[in-house]
Amino acid sequence: MTNELPASTHSVEPTPPPLPPSLLRSLRNAFITGLFLLAPLGVSVFVVNFLITSIGDPSSKVFFGWLDGPDLGAMASFAISVLSMLIVVAIITLLGYASHYLLGNWFMRIAENIMLRVPFVGLVYRTTKQIVDTFRSQQKAVFQKVVLVEFPHRGTYAVGFITSTSKGEVQTRTLKNVINVFVPTTPNPTSGFLLMCPAEEIIELEMSVGDGMKLIISGGAVVPPYTPHTLDKSAPASPS
Repeated sequence: MTNELPASTHSVEPTPPPLPPSLLRSLRNAFITGLFLLAPLGVSVFVVNFLITSIGDPSSKVFFGWLDGPDLGAMASFAISVLSMLIVVAIITLLGYASHYLLGNWFMRIAENIMLRVPFVGLVYRTTKQIVDTFRSQQKAVFQKVVLVEFPHRGTYAVGFITSTSKGEVQTRTLKNVINVFVPTTPNPTSGFLLMCPAEEIIELEMSVGDGMKLIISGGAVVPPYTPHTLDKSAPASPS
């Protein structure tokens, strides 16, 4: 007598084929593009929400505390917070205008002396004020033009900004017309490298400083439009 095993009643389901690499690449690129499109909106919403929660909500208790009550709806509370934030912004703006006059200067000097006498706060305030004063006094000459320089080695180019013409010992010892070029890092342009390049080794670009900064912050993803035309590549760069 022969013992026969019963046939299996469960069928093996076929394994779905993996997604092709081209489709995965397309999905990844579409996702990254969507992030870049939503980034400005997301940052704007974050900044507005931060201002409302950090400035509007606390100041609303000062300006409109008498309106607070159980019958106040959510929309009314939000409107009061926004109005309070605008009032604070207006006060800061008026303070800026007042600082240009005698009373404003006197008040600002007293407030500054008080801040400088507070331990640790004075150090932070002094450092921050030095940075702000430096950029404010040179805001028209910090970034003059967008240029290309060969960095970090020959044959590789980096986008930079002309800040000024080198002076003093640097100009004397190099015996060349040396230009100061700031090359920011990507995507954080607050740090970077100061290059002192001969003028003949700098390639000027026609894009604005704002477009150049967008190019750097986006890591090259946001490229400003450009219509090619005849350029004189022999013309050396010079700060305006």
